[in-house]
Amino acid sequence: MRPQPTSAEHLLALARQVLDIEADALRTTSSRLDAGFADAVHLILACSGRVVVSGMGKSGHIGGKIAATLASTGTPAFFMHPGEASHGDLGMIAQNDVVLALSNSGESNELVCIVPLIKRRGAKLIAMTGNPHSTLAREADAHLNAAVDKEACPLNLAPTASTTAALALGDALAVALLDARGFSADDFARSHPGGSLGRRLLVHVRDVMHSGDELPKIDRDASLKVALLEMTKKGLGMTAVVDAAGKVAGVFTDGDLRRALEHALDLQQARVSDLMTPNPKTIGADELAVAAVEKMETMKINGLLVVDPDNTLVGALNMHDLLKAGVV
Repeated sequence: MRPQPTSAEHLLALARQVLDIEADALRTTSSRLDAGFADAVHLILACSGRVVVSGMGKSGHIGGKIAATLASTGTPAFFMHPGEASHGDLGMIAQNDVVLALSNSGESNELVCIVPLIKRRGAKLIAMTGNPHSTLAREADAHLNAAVDKEACPLNLAPTASTTAALALGDALAVALLDARGFSADDFARSHPGGSLGRRLLVHVRDVMHSGDELPKIDRDASLKVALLEMTKKGLGMTAVVDAAGKVAGVFTDGDLRRALEHALDLQQARVSDLMTPNPKTIGADELAVAAVEKMETMKINGLLVVDPDNTLVGALNMHDLLKAGVV
């Protein structure tokens, strides 16, 4: 093995060459899309079972990612190793399933040998290959052409451009199915409850707001002293000011207090109704918590009162609550 140049210029030139080759491969894959892609989508949409993805070697690694993408976007799917399939895992495939088999050559022995058994079970077969005349392509109910003109590997041996094309074609399949099913952002979040996206799309204001005894509120004719005691006790840096019917009349915050102290003020006689911010910004309990974040950032405020459609106070929250919930 002869050492090769490692200068920054050489390395960057090689990296750009690889990326250009793989980008060209994707454009070629796009131009070769045909009715087989639509056939594959329709087969999966008609499937009452699951999509069983299989492939050997690098194709297997790509297949695992495709299965994960399908499963997270509304199409039940899992990966089955073709070598293990011949030793019992073929039992994972049922009559109502669709098998998606990946092989660049289309002649992978481990896949070709289980094709008759897949068909005998009544499952449909979609082949993703780089050879539309291969055994897998001929036997399939639908074929996805992932052929590339050359690999990005300088030896034209290591799967590089071909695996990129297969991966992108799998993404195209998942997105087409997502669109056909009307899969929404909320649906996606329900598949990702533990991630930041799930928190942003599943956490509502009612899940993080303070309510009941934790809710700071005072009557509009209360004194400034009462307001300060309520703010200190509840620890939100603000208190709601409500009328006799419990509807929001205003909000009194730390900022309102600082502004009041800039003027001569009789702290014993001052009424909170003279110092509060009337008609404050509010939010509904059923809105997403991320909407509260956006409103606070836009209005440059640190807290919000939560009201029902009649403007009756039901809760309060501040930015710290949203940070704690992982929404921010």
